[in-house]
Amino acid sequence: MLKRLVNLVILLPVAIVLIVLSIANRGPVTLALNPFEPSDSVLSVTGPFFVFLFVALMIGIVVGGMATWFTQSRYRKRARSEHYEAAKWHIEADRQRERANDLARQTTALPGRG
Repeated sequence: MLKRLVNLVILLPVAIVLIVLSIANRGPVTLALNPFEPSDSVLSVTGPFFVFLFVALMIGIVVGGMATWFTQSRYRKRARSEHYEAAKWHIEADRQRERANDLARQTTALPGRG
């Protein structure tokens, strides 16, 4: 319930701002990809300005996510190795516990004991 409320409080204003931004910036803009000949129609794209804003925003999110992913790779590697080591020690503890139980059963099964 709290997650839904937080999403509503954050995402609703962001959506409203994006809708208002889209309506205010719907005029056609030409993006020229040839710096030497800006009027070259082969290397230019025309579209509403908000489309270019959204594309730039999406590219920024993807690049930022990739940068974060690569920056955190050493922590993921360490977590993986510690996970494998913990699993190894859990298996060893289970084996020792089973061995202790077997020894306890053998001692109680000896005649004249217990």
